[in-house]
Amino acid sequence: MNDRNPLTNIIECLIFVSKTPLTIQEISEFLKDFEKEEITDALGELEEQWDGMGRSFILSNIAGGYQFRTRPEFSEYIVEFNKEIKKFRLSKAALEVLAIVAYKQPVTKIEVEKIRGVDCSSSVSMLLERRFIEISGRKDVPGKPFLYRTTDLFLETFGLRNLKDLPTVKEIEKIKEDMGEPG
Repeated sequence: MNDRNPLTNIIECLIFVSKTPLTIQEISEFLKDFEKEEITDALGELEEQWDGMGRSFILSNIAGGYQFRTRPEFSEYIVEFNKEIKKFRLSKAALEVLAIVAYKQPVTKIEVEKIRGVDCSSSVSMLLERRFIEISGRKDVPGKPFLYRTTDLFLETFGLRNLKDLPTVKEIEKIKEDMGEPG
């Protein structure tokens, strides 16, 4: 017999069928008979249950919402099994542009180019096309250039709950040091 809270079962089903991470707000708008606090508690309970089961997937708080995700240690098997799923690859230039946008957003292309020291038009176009960045408005300066910011897809793809999960400069330096790279 299932002794679980019916709310956790309902939320689990909703997350399972959702194509994108579900936020607490979206869940509470759908489940009007439950308080946000009850939903938050049920989500915490679900996270603990799925993590504690040691299964190949977990419930993750990602991109501001909740989604079932394969544990990273099993991703290579999925890729090998299903050749249609391909690991995305970004050029070094695109990664640099994406990092600048992530840390400096909202930012214009000209500001990114000043930091990088080279033209970044093709990287910006590709990142827009892949939906890792989006136009968030226009800067109030002559010419009114577009402002860019990262998207929820960026957060999902890189396994981040929000932008606060980005590593700090100190953490990046430590990683580089541990890998034997110059700072």
